[in-house]
Amino acid sequence: MKNILALAVVGLAIAGCTPTQQGATIGAASGAAIGAVATGTAEGALVGAAIGGVAGAVIGRVSEGSDDCFYRDRYGRRYTARCPQGY
Repeated sequence: MKNILALAVVGLAIAGCTPTQQGATIGAASGAAIGAVATGTAEGALVGAAIGGVAGAVIGRVSEGSDDCFYRDRYGRRYTARCPQGY
């Protein structure tokens, strides 16, 4: 029960983060777990957390995309343009 509660708290804590921050958090946690299991040492967990955090941040940043929106003109052709302010 405590594990489920802890996961819920972590999930709620990162829900308000940007995709870059979410990716870094999830990557670091996953990397630490994999590093600890693979090496059985705290150093392995630290290295795994560092590598996972960087990889997760990069993947999260790529998933954010740009400030462009996709539109279609009256002929059905797709084009990109700047999104409206606040969108």
